[in-house]
Amino acid sequence: MAQEQLTDNGLLRFITCGSVDDGKSTLIGRLLFDSKAILADALDALAVSSRKRGLEEVDLSLLTDGLSAEREQGITIDVAYRYFSTGTRKYILADAPGHEQYTRNMVTGASTADLAIVLIDARKGVLPQTRRHMTLASLMGIRHVVVAINKMDLVGYDEAVFRRIQAEVAPLARKLEIPHLQYLPLSALKGDMVVARGEQLAWFDGPTLMELLEGVDLDAQDLDAPFRFPVQLVCRPRTGGLLDYRGYQGRIESGSVAPGDAVTILPSGIRTTVRRVEFFGEDLARGVVGQSVTLHLADDVDVSRGDLIAGTAGAPVPSRDLDATLCWFSEQPLDPMSRMILRHGTREVRAKVNEILGRFDLQALESLPARELRMNDIATVNLRLQQPIAADPHGWVRSGGSFILVDETTHATVAAGLVLGQESY
Repeated sequence: MAQEQLTDNGLLRFITCGSVDDGKSTLIGRLLFDSKAILADALDALAVSSRKRGLEEVDLSLLTDGLSAEREQGITIDVAYRYFSTGTRKYILADAPGHEQYTRNMVTGASTADLAIVLIDARKGVLPQTRRHMTLASLMGIRHVVVAINKMDLVGYDEAVFRRIQAEVAPLARKLEIPHLQYLPLSALKGDMVVARGEQLAWFDGPTLMELLEGVDLDAQDLDAPFRFPVQLVCRPRTGGLLDYRGYQGRIESGSVAPGDAVTILPSGIRTTVRRVEFFGEDLARGVVGQSVTLHLADDVDVSRGDLIAGTAGAPVPSRDLDATLCWFSEQPLDPMSRMILRHGTREVRAKVNEILGRFDLQALESLPARELRMNDIATVNLRLQQPIAADPHGWVRSGGSFILVDETTHATVAAGLVLGQESY
């Protein structure tokens, strides 16, 4: 009998978040354990660590709580990343901290995530951190959110508890306008509805968490996005001292490109067409998002590292003036007079915060006046740049609408930003 060919659904980046002790790390441990993504030696080390803590059963949460300080306190204080794969998909998962003072850590983990799992303790219901994390997921542009009501085993797997919490979350979800939202009852500790269905939640006829993760379709939205290609390197191979060709290397951050496509070089605004799309020495009929390629252009134009090659239709307009949502990372409050470096794709320009337009109150879900930004604050700001960048609204092209700010003196990352609406050609 022929072996069934499995479909590769590509890479999914997701983040788990929620309040303290909602079971985020245990859920990830259960996912890894039940999907057979843990090596035997790692399981042995896990068993030893669990016994040292006086536990009779293996503590799956230790798979992600990798820092010694976390293990001593029994909490997660940093973003722990894990990489694993199943027969149909590869995953990068991030376990975000539950504490309010680690908002910046969650923003870091959510900035590249395709999906967020927001955990809620079935005994406690919706807490302020639930609202905070759902709001942050929405602000970061995450389109797929799974509200996982965990610890159902501690409430007798009662369907009424699940429905009550679902009704509590629904108004917030509608206000945030999350495009794809799913509710799921589960027990990370016992394994019900994580990878296997179990026997205790027969009243729920929806998919398990793993089935949800396996089935998320990201290809359509990525391929339909406009073409964006930040230039990392200018390639000039020579034979016998003569220049063979000039190629531009980098990673396709969104959309796709094919020979004959019209493109615009930014910030110069020069227009040309693509002659070849080269992938490890072979010509492609079409390069797609995620591929690292070399582009050959039809005209000999001036292109440097830090430039953006964009599809001419809907190409962003370069600007020295930028409105953005900013999460402040630094322990030092924002000094409006300080000079910073803005890194956008492969481009770096000097920048300063010209004006704080408002600080976002994650409890009230509204913007309030502010004169300063402190660590973990999220605000809308106006930035002035020394040189223009070609940025997209983050809600339209995530890669083209995100940046970081680096202190010019210490080189420390002090903030992450999401670009608000910009014009296009």
